[in-house]
Amino acid sequence: MAFDILIKGGTVATASDTFPADIGIKDGLVAAIGRDLSGAAETIDATGKLVLPGGIDSHVHLAEDKGPLIEMADDFTTGTRAAVLGGNTTVLPFSVQERGKSLREGLARAHDRAEGNAYTDVSFHLIVSDPTPQVLGQELPALVADGYTSFKVYMTYEGLKLNDGEILATMDVARRTGALMMVHCENEDAIRFLCDKFAAEDRLEPAAHDDARPLVVEREATHRAISLAEVVDVPLVIVHISNGAALEEIERARARGRKIVAETCPQYLMLSEADLEGMDWEGAKFVCSPPPRDKAEQENVWRGLARGAFDLFSSDHCPFRYRHEKGKLNPRGRTDFRHIPNGIPGIECRLPILFSEGVVKGRLSLNDFVALTATNHAKTYGLHPKKGTIAVGSDADIAIWDPTIRETIAHERLHDASDYTPYEGVEITGWPVTVLLRGTVMVRDRELVGRKGSGTYLPRALPFAAHRL
Repeated sequence: MAFDILIKGGTVATASDTFPADIGIKDGLVAAIGRDLSGAAETIDATGKLVLPGGIDSHVHLAEDKGPLIEMADDFTTGTRAAVLGGNTTVLPFSVQERGKSLREGLARAHDRAEGNAYTDVSFHLIVSDPTPQVLGQELPALVADGYTSFKVYMTYEGLKLNDGEILATMDVARRTGALMMVHCENEDAIRFLCDKFAAEDRLEPAAHDDARPLVVEREATHRAISLAEVVDVPLVIVHISNGAALEEIERARARGRKIVAETCPQYLMLSEADLEGMDWEGAKFVCSPPPRDKAEQENVWRGLARGAFDLFSSDHCPFRYRHEKGKLNPRGRTDFRHIPNGIPGIECRLPILFSEGVVKGRLSLNDFVALTATNHAKTYGLHPKKGTIAVGSDADIAIWDPTIRETIAHERLHDASDYTPYEGVEITGWPVTVLLRGTVMVRDRELVGRKGSGTYLPRALPFAAHRL
């Protein structure tokens, strides 16, 4: 047989082109793209369907330690199971450095938890929380050389946030090594001031979380991160942008010649500050940072997507259970927003939401969708052309979509380990029905058929965006 699998009769879309074609797969790779291909051990009929690159979700949190009182809902099994059933074939979770410990300790823990458990391929970003001279001078450069070519820093959260001097020193490592630095942009001092003020006023309900992290603290931190990057002369990824003002800071920097990669997420298109006002502490379900904004900012994010200002669309999947003693309603969290764990589930719904709300409603082209959900992630983080596209020689990571499926999102039909979805009741048109990972059918007719452990770890090249300006 010429091919192991033949996908016939579908419409293929990449970030640049859309065309009818058959796809021949051999030894886990795309071996041929053409018309009237034949000779395969298995044929998949894609008539009337879209054949797209498997999604790459480059911003997810899985199996992270949150201390003795809080427990993350998803491990690598449940998280990647939900991911593949949502059309994803690669995810990039985080390896977290604990203060006082080495990067390698956190990385060994992440690898151990992922090994043999993933339904998708996996690669890790590093989170730098303690940039000691040893970490910056030896450990981080060595890990970049080993294929861990991106790392994240926080400007907020006790235990994670870095001050400006530490951020500059970490940026300098990115510049010297060619790695790419991601930044969570919120002003921690302003947030702490507002949290303390609200606590004194006995404003402790979930809606106060939104007021304690107003748009200005994100805009200011975005401007500051970009300014620090100009001092060092290094590219950046600004993650989970929630509003037009922060995006304007990025666009102004780009006009000055800076290389800034911009990411947004479904919560900033579909949720709003009003969701945090739910009765009976229901608003805790929607607590994440940055928080959802108002309807006007939803439209600003949509306009940014439409004009190409955003490069990446990620889930920022950070799942906790709602009704659980170590989840959103933990003993302290059920009475004080400051103790509600930040994060929402979304790994399975990311692609269907953007397809339905973007492509089906005419806000985005199909090619834009592929770029925002797969190709740009691969290019940004050093996985292209192995991942993120359909081309001869690329991994046969393919999601076959039925663009006519209509249904309502309900958590009972999703596959993560949380006990709710923030997108309950959202009407969707279009869903991936068959998913292949390196030529292995993982999902068939929306049913999981692949085995746990099919995913592999991916070392990465230096990022596409991280070359010297």
